Amino acid sequence: MFKARIEFFTERFPIAGEFAISRGSKREALVVTTKITDSEFEGHGESVPYSRYGETVESVLAQLEGVREKLSGLKDPRDLSLFLPRGAARNTLDAALWDYFAKASGRPVYSLLGLSKPAPVNTAYTISLGTAEEMAQNARNQAQRPLLKIKLGTGTDEERLRAVRSAAPNAQLIVDANEGWNRTNVFSNIGLCHELGVSLVEQPLPEAEDEFLESFSHAVPLCADESIHDREDLPRLMKRYEAINVKLDKTGGLTEAIALIQAARKLNFKIMVGCMVGSSLAMAPAHLLTQFADFVDLDGPLLLSQDRSPNIQYQLSKMLAPEPSLWG
Repeated sequence: MFKARIEFFTERFPIAGEFAISRGSKREALVVTTKITDSEFEGHGESVPYSRYGETVESVLAQLEGVREKLSGLKDPRDLSLFLPRGAARNTLDAALWDYFAKASGRPVYSLLGLSKPAPVNTAYTISLGTAEEMAQNARNQAQRPLLKIKLGTGTDEERLRAVRSAAPNAQLIVDANEGWNRTNVFSNIGLCHELGVSLVEQPLPEAEDEFLESFSHAVPLCADESIHDREDLPRLMKRYEAINVKLDKTGGLTEAIALIQAARKLNFKIMVGCMVGSSLAMAPAHLLTQFADFVDLDGPLLLSQDRSPNIQYQLSKMLAPEPSLWG
């Protein structure tokens, strides 16, 4: 029987400056952390509740406390889906359980899951939404990075995107509209992305309007984000998107994320492995998924002014594998 002590609590990590998208901005990452301990081993996990999906720190903590008694008989993190829905609550617990069982068994999580040993990988770096001048300066400061992800989603995005491309002419670009475009401007915006050599456009329209994407061809591949959570969402996206953004806080952890990626690959979707803005502990389990990814966007710690310790090391945009002392 599983008899370890389990704690759920919140932590705050200040963001360097401000992180802004089309839905709003924030200056700190507020996360829910799970700690599992016994007399010998500790396991840790982190998630970021997201209001877009109806989550708050309070609601996630309540979900976790609501299933505490059921955890006493848990023998495998895969069983969490029997009593917790997809989302941030399941993710933080899933990650902590995998970390705990890995340390208790003396085997790394990648081995327990039958995955390859994680290797260093290049991640995108996010250019937050701002004025054209602000975004251009940010892009200029990061122009040596190989991949930049540009936050857009306003009615006046052309000036911003042209300014960023001019400031970082050699970087590969991903544009993320965060559901901010509409049926009137989506054609011209995707056309502009094609003109400027953008590699991928993420979530151009609100989730409820996805069907409109079936009505026209697009020269730039489209990636679902807010529209994809787990395997149940895949069938309706097949004629609308060419890629999906897999985030652990949406799938509810590694267990479903791996199953989602396997199912998506069979349907010929490209894979982005993404994140919310969180600390290195949130990135560590997601790093295991990068071996399946066409695009990696795990820059959360790079956007913080203060990360946890120990943390994941980055060499410019090259993300190194997390040390076992952090997770896994």
